Amino acid sequence: MNRLIVFVFFLLTLGANAQVLRLNPPIAADNTSLIIQYYRDGEYDKAVILLEKIFASPNNEGYFDIYFNSLLKLKRYDVAEKAVKKLMRQSPENDAYPVALGKLYQEKGDIQAANKIFNEVINKLPKDEFKIRSMANSFYRFENYDFAVQTFKQGRKILGNDEFFVYELLNIYRFKKDKPMLMQEYLDALATLPQLLPQAQAILPVIFDDKADYQTFQTGILKKIQKFPDAEVYIQLLTWNYIQQQEFDMALRQLIAFDKRTKADGGTLFNAIYTFVDNSAYETAIKAYEYLLTKGKDNPYYLPSKIELLNTKYNIQTTGKPILADLNLLAKDYQTLLDENGNNKNTLFAIKKLANLHAYYLNQAEKAEKGLEEALQMPGLSSQDLGQLKLDLGDIYILTNQPWEAFLVYEQVSKQFEGQSIGNEARFRSAKLSFYQGNFEYSNGQCQVLKAATSQLIANDALNLSLLISDNIQTPTDSNALKMYADAEMLIFRNLPVKAITKLDSIAIAYPQNGLADAVMMTKAKIFIKSNEFQKAAEILKKVSEDFKDGIWTDDALFTLGDLYEKKLNDIVQAKLYFQKLITDYPGSMFSAEARKRFRNLRGDGV
Repeated sequence: MNRLIVFVFFLLTLGANAQVLRLNPPIAADNTSLIIQYYRDGEYDKAVILLEKIFASPNNEGYFDIYFNSLLKLKRYDVAEKAVKKLMRQSPENDAYPVALGKLYQEKGDIQAANKIFNEVINKLPKDEFKIRSMANSFYRFENYDFAVQTFKQGRKILGNDEFFVYELLNIYRFKKDKPMLMQEYLDALATLPQLLPQAQAILPVIFDDKADYQTFQTGILKKIQKFPDAEVYIQLLTWNYIQQQEFDMALRQLIAFDKRTKADGGTLFNAIYTFVDNSAYETAIKAYEYLLTKGKDNPYYLPSKIELLNTKYNIQTTGKPILADLNLLAKDYQTLLDENGNNKNTLFAIKKLANLHAYYLNQAEKAEKGLEEALQMPGLSSQDLGQLKLDLGDIYILTNQPWEAFLVYEQVSKQFEGQSIGNEARFRSAKLSFYQGNFEYSNGQCQVLKAATSQLIANDALNLSLLISDNIQTPTDSNALKMYADAEMLIFRNLPVKAITKLDSIAIAYPQNGLADAVMMTKAKIFIKSNEFQKAAEILKKVSEDFKDGIWTDDALFTLGDLYEKKLNDIVQAKLYFQKLITDYPGSMFSAEARKRFRNLRGDGV
């Protein structure tokens, strides 16, 4: 039955006119389901008994495939041969029957006779695209994939166009896992069908086994670039191929060479840099932006490159273990950008980044407060921009020991944007502020409201915080332990990770019987992730997933593990394992849908 499904699928895909199980209701409709059931269960002798009666009637060739295959399974070659030859006499124009006869000879071991028939029908192909597809489909139906390929290639010669049958050949090569031919077909096709590039980038990693495959492919791409030096699609493909091998500088070298050779404006390179950033190749991204800046201020990518250069440096300097001198230089660069372009809605991003540096990294919260308060007075800002600025300012008020001002700002935004994502965010920040202050009942009340928020992330965070509070205020000891945990969270908010870990570790010492162990471990794991200590984080997350199977953080831990192994630790096997465990064990998790998507992507489904 599986083979039958493959036959039907391929027929539909190629649009061929071959017929599989086409029914003639007046004769056999009642037996069709029974025949299929017998065939699926491998009871070919029973299927044949019913099929012989049907097949004896005129105009029932539609049952030929299943009848013929059942006879082959039973090794009743003489009967099968008689049936095929009868149909060949009745329909001499139908080349599917000679192919079936060749298949019969293959099954009997007479390869020479089979190949003779196959070559004859291929050599007689007419200059007709539809009939060429039909013939190739006949070969495919009887699992003669090489002859299907030969048919399509012969068809190209007959029709005088190498662009025909690209998708069909790609499908066959992929099905056969024929890496050399799949690579070559993509390389040949991309010159005229550049829209195939995303498909190639999705399919090739699924069949490539190791770096050697990428290097082989790289050789082919370079040959194409020599032949078509101005074809952007091959530069994009080579860049992608280098990135798959983590050779980011080589990718950049090719992009710069292409930009210089074609005297381009830098657009191809600018768009490619996002890939470097997505793969955390920040140093390579910086080199790329610096190259674009050499094109001068009149270049359309000058200012965008300057902006993205600063943002990339920001990503580098604010992850891992920040270096104070570098942070100060970055702050000066943002200030220079603002001095050159002024404070306005177009430079709002720089104002916010600079405020963030002052507040959380340079211990200059007062500067951050002043900068954001001034930004609120700028004309031309949208209500959403103003609302987000107020939220950021509220956070700064906490750092400058003005919790009441922070509370008022959060409340103002939550009322102004009632029911919207920014309003829910404001309410959640208010709940977190109350949590930091030890006002657990009020915080829990705010979370109860937010559990129905339209934003799934906010709703999940609110639910987790609510459960954390509810589970740990039953006794004075629990409440005291939770207050220490809230103090640790406040230290994290202030970007003091070392002090936060010390506080977290002290909870178990002060209150050995506390129920916060999984929350403490989860928080420490997040600290280690931010400091780029991914292996440490992974070990803690594994313990959370193994020791607290019914905990509120377990699904979060599993998803984070999958994400770490996929993006940071480069272990696809482990990534799939944890995504699958989340899907299987926690189907109701908010992470389940994304985990399923990531798992299927890693496995190569839907490509």
